[in-house]
Amino acid sequence: MRVSKDNVDIKMEIPGAVIRQQTDFGDATGLGKISGEYFSLSSGVDTTPLFQGLEGNLCQCPHWGFVLRGQLTTTDANGVQETVNANDLFYWPPGHNVKVDEDADIVMFSPQLEHSHVINHMIEKVKG
Repeated sequence: MRVSKDNVDIKMEIPGAVIRQQTDFGDATGLGKISGEYFSLSSGVDTTPLFQGLEGNLCQCPHWGFVLRGQLTTTDANGVQETVNANDLFYWPPGHNVKVDEDADIVMFSPQLEHSHVINHMIEKVKG
């Protein structure tokens, strides 16, 4: 399967963040269907307030991805931080928040059901 970034549906767009999600992008045995995602994020974006109300107030979905440009730092439930930079592959296990240190574009692959739940939660949070 191949899809152009511009043909991936925008699920959420707020100042500083555009979240695109292509559902049914494959099947990862044991995880079910996965989605391919392209995030464009501005420096200073912090997911902490958007994840309030989720289990542990953290994203509980694992992600595998690649940083096209920029820098992001994740913080897990124990306060451990990890920074990823342009050209890094990454794996973010369940239980994290993300802060954008430098304008970033990332590609991620996530279990579709779990991440759709998180994205829908964020959409509701920005609606107020």
